[in-house]
Amino acid sequence: MPPDEGCRRCRLCEGRTTIVLPSGDRRSPVALVGEAPGEQEDLRGEPFVGRAGRTLDRLMAEAGLERGAVLITNTVKCRPPGNRRPKADEMAACRPFLLEELAGKTFVLALGLSAAEDLLGRRMVMKEVCNRPLQADLGQGTVTVMVTYHPSACVYRPFAKDALREALRTAASYL
Repeated sequence: MPPDEGCRRCRLCEGRTTIVLPSGDRRSPVALVGEAPGEQEDLRGEPFVGRAGRTLDRLMAEAGLERGAVLITNTVKCRPPGNRRPKADEMAACRPFLLEELAGKTFVLALGLSAAEDLLGRRMVMKEVCNRPLQADLGQGTVTVMVTYHPSACVYRPFAKDALREALRTAASYL
């Protein structure tokens, strides 16, 4: 069950315009998980529709992955002030919603370290985990989780763009 419009589980509710729920195919075996909604996402109520979303869409197309064929969500459903990284208690407040969204998935692509650390419950170093499949129990059995760069990292880092494109190709192979 998604959060209701009046959700007040954490302080992020104080500055949000809307709760940003997942988009795409909820029945897909593949999910892409970002950190948190940004300004455009908060205004439109849909994940990855701003600058990072345009980058993601472009790289998904290059990888042969249709946006509507996967579930796209974030670890938290409300925009943190100033686009700061969500705090642990904020992620914990949304975790039940996230785990419900990921039920039945066989492949989860974590977009950025913050999303990965929330999903896997531990600190990581990107160069050590990037694009390497990991097995994790997300509450309903083992699922393959891959950590890669967030689309916003691709603006200034060509290697991040290449890594994300490759990770999206892997995601497409699970469909």
